Amino acid sequence: MRKISLLIGAALAALGAGALGTSASAQDKASLRLNWYLGGLHAPFYLGVARGYYAAEKIDLEIQEGRGSPNTVQIVAAGSATFGMADAGSLMLLASKGAEVQAVMSLLNTSGFGVISLAETGIKTPKDLEGKTLAITAGDALTQLFPALAKYNKLDMSKIKLLQVDPASKVVVVLEKRAHALLGGIDDQYFLIEAKGQKPSALRFADHGANTVGITVLAAAATIKDKSDLVRRFVRASVKSWDEAVKNPDAAIDAALKTKPDLNRESTKKQLLADIALLHSPGTKGKTVGYGDEAEWKATQDLLKEYRGLQTTQPPGAYYTNAFLPK
Repeated sequence: MRKISLLIGAALAALGAGALGTSASAQDKASLRLNWYLGGLHAPFYLGVARGYYAAEKIDLEIQEGRGSPNTVQIVAAGSATFGMADAGSLMLLASKGAEVQAVMSLLNTSGFGVISLAETGIKTPKDLEGKTLAITAGDALTQLFPALAKYNKLDMSKIKLLQVDPASKVVVVLEKRAHALLGGIDDQYFLIEAKGQKPSALRFADHGANTVGITVLAAAATIKDKSDLVRRFVRASVKSWDEAVKNPDAAIDAALKTKPDLNRESTKKQLLADIALLHSPGTKGKTVGYGDEAEWKATQDLLKEYRGLQTTQPPGAYYTNAFLPK
């Protein structure tokens, strides 16, 4: 009986050790909801998954395509995704209306908003927009912030015609020359025009007095409070993913193509390179990827108050944090 008892004890001890080993190596399931369909901006996160950076932080990360920044903010606030990508404007506006979220990474600190045209149109300065027709989408962030660019550059808005079209038609009306330019993204519509065999040109809002913090990575307040270690590990893996993508953009594109083989490799890489150029701003130069600058968040908040109807008494620091970035 003693021998049997010893064998049972040894077996139980082995099972216990195995259970502890499984627990120690268990991964936290987490999801990242993108701001839009998979493109160059998102490739670094796929690189992080492919190279095991998230797995090394004990995170089993699922990446989900998005349907716009406002939708992503709402999904994260509701707890249907652990993390999300959204522009700072959408985050602030929805947070001011009750969405309990905060940016844990200020990813693109320079706005990708711009006036995109065919190079042959000759639009080289904001003043060149007078006498021109711009394709816009009523109510979107670009259209609401364009008056800030116009004010800063003392443009006569009565000399600029605004042609309202749906988002997908902006490039079409410019290519068909029904509009001289469109309000769009330098990492998006710019390359859509180029893909059609035309030479595009861009005036960036950020270069002409209307910069805002761009894309952020956000989490729900409850996640930040109750799962702070998960947030820290996720941010650490994401910073590493972006650092490696900056060093080797092709590897990031390879990872994205494995998930979505029908992506245009050349165009997607150009998008990523454009976004890499937007990572830093004067206030974040020399800082780690994801660092947010208080003055630039304040400037963004001020522009949103004046041009997008933001109503809040919260300080800029209520909307973002650098606390989870690697030291």
